[in-house]
Amino acid sequence: MTDITKDMVYESVAPDDFDSMIELDRYEKRSTAFDHIIAATHDHFWDPLDKKYIDFSEPFDMENVQMMPDDQIFQLQVPYVLDHLEKTGQKIKFANEMQLWSFSSILHGEQGALNLSASLCHVLKDQGAQEYAANQTREEARHVTAFAQYIKVRWGRPRPCGTVLKQLLVDIIAAPEVYKKIIGMQMLVEGLAMGAFATGYKFNQDPLAKKLFQLVMTDEAFHHKFGKIWADRTIPRMSEDERNVVEDWAAHCFQSLLFNMGSPQQQAQMYRDFGLDPEKVIEGLTELRASGRTRARLKESTNIFRVLIKTLLKSGLITDRTRAFYATYVDMDELKAEGDRMIGDDIAEEGIEYLKAINFKARSEAGAVKVAAE
Repeated sequence: MTDITKDMVYESVAPDDFDSMIELDRYEKRSTAFDHIIAATHDHFWDPLDKKYIDFSEPFDMENVQMMPDDQIFQLQVPYVLDHLEKTGQKIKFANEMQLWSFSSILHGEQGALNLSASLCHVLKDQGAQEYAANQTREEARHVTAFAQYIKVRWGRPRPCGTVLKQLLVDIIAAPEVYKKIIGMQMLVEGLAMGAFATGYKFNQDPLAKKLFQLVMTDEAFHHKFGKIWADRTIPRMSEDERNVVEDWAAHCFQSLLFNMGSPQQQAQMYRDFGLDPEKVIEGLTELRASGRTRARLKESTNIFRVLIKTLLKSGLITDRTRAFYATYVDMDELKAEGDRMIGDDIAEEGIEYLKAINFKARSEAGAVKVAAE
């Protein structure tokens, strides 16, 4: 199927069609749709390699302090797992190992976002949209640097990407259709990230992790807005058939993320290392999902999958046709009644004020040095 384009700012060409990029008429046109996001780039600039923004040498007692509380670690809700770990005195170590898997998934997702935004630079024809994508590419690159560094100082080496998450990222990046890239990455994977970061900021006991989450959220909030602009300009103008196709793609992405991102089968060796039977762990996780515990967890405002459903609902990507699918997990009427603000917006705004203060001071000091030199 060809791409669904309802607004010229999202017009796309083949990634190898450079001739279209050097058309003289193209240079005379530039949308203003993304100018406010582009201009704000300076407000939330940060450098993961500069200690005035974040210092990765900050210590944390990994052996004696559990990063996340028990109720935020799904495996610890399985009685067999919790009982064994408490009896053997391994609960803190196991809980922090699960955080390594979580941070590793985030790292791989950020790498996917980097490649995705770079791929948009090759296909978006509008100059403004292309500049936005180039800015996002730079920001995703610093996220990769930051999460890789955090994992290095806390654990040494990341875990492999989950097979289903990997396939979803490959599909999104390789997709020729811009709508698949925007829904899959800018709305769902970025929405997932915002939910995960908000949860981590709220519950993680490592101050360095909290700082990292907040800094990344100052960028991700704008990336999410790019997808929202696409939704506002595109979805209301779709035909019923087009909308069905887009809605189905969104549901496919959501289901992939919900059921498979953790990839418990890939964690089998880790379970063995803690003296656990992988089959019993996976059986327990399956029973938890079937028992309705998943829906109960989705009631939490920071739950990552609740954030995804709200993103799709507010963007018009859930209609009566697919409402029942999502209603399995959340109260759709309750979600609809909530305002448009997303979880994490307040955290990101506080982070931006923090960065403005640092960057303003840096610019002032640079100006003073320049004046003195003159």
